[in-house]
Amino acid sequence: MLSETLLNNKNSLIRLLQITDTHLFAPEDGALLGVPTLKSFQAVVEQVQRRTPDFDAILATGDISQDHTVHSYQHFVAGIKPLKKPCYWLPGNHDYKPSMGGVLPSPQIQTCEHVLIGQNWQLIILDSQVVGVPHGALSPEQLALLETALSQNPERHSLILLHHHPLPAGSAWLDQHQLKDNEDFWSVLERHQNVSGIVCGHIHQELDRRVNGVRLLATPSTCVQFLPDSDDFALDPQAPGWRILDLLPDGTIETQVHRLENCHFSSDSEAGGY
Repeated sequence: MLSETLLNNKNSLIRLLQITDTHLFAPEDGALLGVPTLKSFQAVVEQVQRRTPDFDAILATGDISQDHTVHSYQHFVAGIKPLKKPCYWLPGNHDYKPSMGGVLPSPQIQTCEHVLIGQNWQLIILDSQVVGVPHGALSPEQLALLETALSQNPERHSLILLHHHPLPAGSAWLDQHQLKDNEDFWSVLERHQNVSGIVCGHIHQELDRRVNGVRLLATPSTCVQFLPDSDDFALDPQAPGWRILDLLPDGTIETQVHRLENCHFSSDSEAGGY
């Protein structure tokens, strides 16, 4: 049985905000590779409020915490409060699900697997976490969830959310930590004609690709960025970012990545890993 909810929207256009890979710590001054993650996250929220105040929901695609603590998730809950919209979240490889549950119930956080949005769209929210390792995988139960949601709602355009990227992004060190056994994932999608897009996090960089007619999107982190097309670990000096997605009634996705203006956050360029 799917864990399902309904997001009412009477407009023809649905607008979503994706934030990802916040990597928050319990201490407010916690930093990842030189970037204070809570401050950079708060700066992103402030600029979202100013630049895109009107949207329907938040998509938080994993690695919300860096240190597994309940306090880190409390910082996230407090951080999104000013946005005043429901937030659909899922775990990344750095997350600790018992601590995620420690901040529930929350007025904004939604933990459902399946969201019907308005008359034309559905979100399918997958858990690709494999406990204790950085790569991802989808269990038989998660693949069955995906199959069921697509089968039961063939008339709805589908946006699939997961943390790990389901195809190589072009960086060898990152791609060893992608979604393993992703052939099973793509096999499910091939049996259905109602998948418009896939949205992930994990790679701390922008990605926009079409695979078998499906839009595959990844989004910059709200803190540290990884250099695209780099075989070895390398940081990108670009500013933290977020993504806005507009879902149109005909199944089209219009989207744009935004980055912090006047950014004063800089990562440790000498870091050899994290």
